[in-house]
Amino acid sequence: MAQAKEAMLYEKLDGRKVRCHLCGHQCVIEAGKYGVCRVRRNDDGVLRSLNYGAVVAVNADPIEKKPLFHFLPGSRSLSIACAGCNFQCDFCQNWQISQSPRSGVVEGGKAVSPEQIVTAAINYDCASVSYTYTEPTVFFELAWETSRLARQRGLKNCFVSNGFLTPLAVETIAPYLDAINVDLKAFRDETYRKVMKASLEPVLTCLRALVKAGIWVEVTTLVVPGMNDSPDELADIAEFIAGELSPDVPWHVSRFHGDYRMTSTPSTPIETLETACRIGREAGLRYIYCGNVPGHADERTRCPGCDELLIDRVGFSVRSLALRDGACPKCGQAVPGVWK
Repeated sequence: MAQAKEAMLYEKLDGRKVRCHLCGHQCVIEAGKYGVCRVRRNDDGVLRSLNYGAVVAVNADPIEKKPLFHFLPGSRSLSIACAGCNFQCDFCQNWQISQSPRSGVVEGGKAVSPEQIVTAAINYDCASVSYTYTEPTVFFELAWETSRLARQRGLKNCFVSNGFLTPLAVETIAPYLDAINVDLKAFRDETYRKVMKASLEPVLTCLRALVKAGIWVEVTTLVVPGMNDSPDELADIAEFIAGELSPDVPWHVSRFHGDYRMTSTPSTPIETLETACRIGREAGLRYIYCGNVPGHADERTRCPGCDELLIDRVGFSVRSLALRDGACPKCGQAVPGVWK
């Protein structure tokens, strides 16, 4: 069951109020009230995480499922989640666990310690621990403690995140975080406010901070028909990644399937994803991938210099890996990533 633990990264204010500094909402919370995530509560002037140790999902996944394509390809990652999220996306595919605390009570989950998580990762022959499925920011305390221990035991750590962390949260986790996939859901603030109940700029600020901190970053955009699929918006996303992060940051453009409150929205046409890939290449991105389309040619990693096939994938499976010391074996061009 859920445990209440004093939260990290908050300050006490007058009148028993507190301000949380974990995510872009930076909630000011009165005594007895909750933050936007509904898993942080002000208990008489002390901010408490209500989902510490309430692990609702544990799986040994292919790292490609995150998706992380330039990070230990072919390896497995022990993936964990606690209930809650600081977004309220209408298309969430894990809404049963991400949105469940909105009733005001953190229900379910199992008390699992950082030591047990790390031991399980080793026993399942995982090379890393991934904090995923919901939003790792809202179970930051467990993620931070586990990542420190994982690093000591020779494991790497990954976040799969909406990228709403504050620069302070990035600075705090950076010494232990090896990779992150950030879901850049749109490039219009009005979309973030209407659909995600959040805002865009903190995500862009977080992405810049992650790259500056030297964490390996990959970006995913779930292309939703009628929401973020215009060529202009896709170009804005691609140009931001290439221009403000790096042309070497992989961009995953993923196919939408209806879920949660958007079940009537049709799936993304393959042609739209292929247009996004073309737009990404025109913006200067070197590594662009089609997601949720198993067998598509743009699942593969090719050398941007000579077009040699470097990593052949189908879905979450790696069929061949031709990289040699992180470089193309044909022309010798280095391929950015974490390869060992």
